Amino acid sequence: MTDHLILPKLIVGLGNPGAKYEKTRHNIGFEAVDTLAQRWFCSWQNNRRFKGLFTEGRSPKGDKVFLLKPQTYMNLSGEAIRAVVDWYKLAPEDVYIIYDDMDLPVGRLRIRLSGSAGGHNGIKSTISHLGGQNFPRLRIGIGKSGPEKETVSHVLGKFAPQEKEAVEQVLDWVVDAVEMSLKEGVEKAMSFYNGKSVEVAQNS
Repeated sequence: MTDHLILPKLIVGLGNPGAKYEKTRHNIGFEAVDTLAQRWFCSWQNNRRFKGLFTEGRSPKGDKVFLLKPQTYMNLSGEAIRAVVDWYKLAPEDVYIIYDDMDLPVGRLRIRLSGSAGGHNGIKSTISHLGGQNFPRLRIGIGKSGPEKETVSHVLGKFAPQEKEAVEQVLDWVVDAVEMSLKEGVEKAMSFYNGKSVEVAQNS
């Protein structure tokens, strides 16, 4: 455990640009930072230097916080993140990354202070561009693909109608968890949100 509070300065949502990827499971990171930007009354600007959509808001403590949606496609996300980190002279632990996770069921989120990519190309790219795994991240469960569906079509597919309510609840929690992380540290948010879950309505 760290002996100081991890208070992020850059919140990154991972996803793929373009209309055909909108609202897909793989783009839940984009949806999460969109929800944050709405709550903070921020408007996105296309920033060519950062290869992404970028805006800034204020944390609950009044500190400046940056929001980023890389527009590089998922497997090059680290390029955009590194550009912001270099420009603002941030440390890896200042970067808080929100992304989809197939190993978590829909209705769950999990926060960690560091860790491997776990097969996620956006995180692989981030680890390689930041030179290590020590950055906090918030994973949103998108569930595993069933036997009738390949992984790719699962992650690039949309949430089922019965999952939507759970997804909306989790996105609310994500925004609250980010705000708690900015105010009281990422570890506090971990202990509060990692055990929460929403039941997905079952098909009748």
